[in-house]
Amino acid sequence: MDPVRNPYAPGAGQRPPELAGRDRQLQQFDVTLERVAAGRPERSMVLFGLRGVGKTVLLNALRSAAVTRAWGTGKIEARPEAGIRLQVAQAVHAAVREVAHRHRDPDRVDDVAGVLKSFALATAMGDRRSTRWVPGAHLADVPATKGRADSGDLELDLVELFTDVADLARDLGVGIALFIDEMQDIAVDELAALCGACHEISQQGAPLIVVGAGLPHLPAALAASKSYAERLFAYVEVDRLPREMAERAWQVPAAGEGVGFEPDALEELYRLTDGYPYFVQAYGKVTWDAAVADPVRRVDVEAAAPEAEAELARGFFGVRYERATPAERDYMVAMADLSVDTDDGPVATAALATHLGRKPQSLSPARDGLIKKGLVYSAERGRIAFTVPHFARFLRAR
Repeated sequence: MDPVRNPYAPGAGQRPPELAGRDRQLQQFDVTLERVAAGRPERSMVLFGLRGVGKTVLLNALRSAAVTRAWGTGKIEARPEAGIRLQVAQAVHAAVREVAHRHRDPDRVDDVAGVLKSFALATAMGDRRSTRWVPGAHLADVPATKGRADSGDLELDLVELFTDVADLARDLGVGIALFIDEMQDIAVDELAALCGACHEISQQGAPLIVVGAGLPHLPAALAASKSYAERLFAYVEVDRLPREMAERAWQVPAAGEGVGFEPDALEELYRLTDGYPYFVQAYGKVTWDAAVADPVRRVDVEAAAPEAEAELARGFFGVRYERATPAERDYMVAMADLSVDTDDGPVATAALATHLGRKPQSLSPARDGLIKKGLVYSAERGRIAFTVPHFARFLRAR
């Protein structure tokens, strides 16, 4: 096949040509936008799932849906050991810019900009986790509003900022949506403040929502930060694609190029990928390049599979393995060995200690380091699992 016409896109957060299997979530979000803009009660949303299932892609698609409805939007990617105040300020600034040019009262826009500036400046003065804030061109000449969103109490300041920004959007009959990727990396105290602010805004009926995305333990992290978080958000698990949707992800882009698949080829592709969206795109791309003619056959998939596996070993799996310390690698290899008996599912931490001939408490630093690096998560009390699908297979094959 002509590689220039290859329609598949195995990139981090890169939208595939066919966003298969996510129609229900997109429709649910459209309803949320309509209800919030109309002043009806609705919850913010949290997407959670393993790496490679398309959380970031879906998050971006939801943002596009909000933009289509003329909402103000902003997005951040949370980072470990970094405060969120400055990032939130930048995201809110982007959202305000998207609605400000349509507002008929420039003085009102300047008032909100002044509150935003006071919120951001509080970062530079009081939060050592954030870098120094430099206002953009749209805020450089606006004086900061003293006594509003600048107390230093993040929850209180978020409530005041969100209230004023939401009121600005309400004047136009729309809302504000903030999108937060890697939400599990927000510090516990800041996660609690964000939940508290969302709770207050929800009670006010203000047209502002937060849409977060993160790893499988994100719902538990939110619940630990605020007891009511389990009722504050609509939780949406983003999982692998069922076979019908995976086949759609392969067939629809190929059909656009005048190419089809034989049933045996689709069967083998699904067996190799288990329907995980990143793998669907990765195997689709190399299979296209390996195919000699239309339609794509099983033999083409079998010829391409070693290349796909090698690329995943170098990139998707390899870079994560290299980030781990020797002790952490030993821990992960032991997980992979034991997970044979659990179909690569969660394994007991006590069994890991026995397997390694160590005391459970002596393995805590390795486990905690892997959790902070986003390589494993606590699936339930006393059990641990990989955040990356097929990672156990990769480790056993080394």
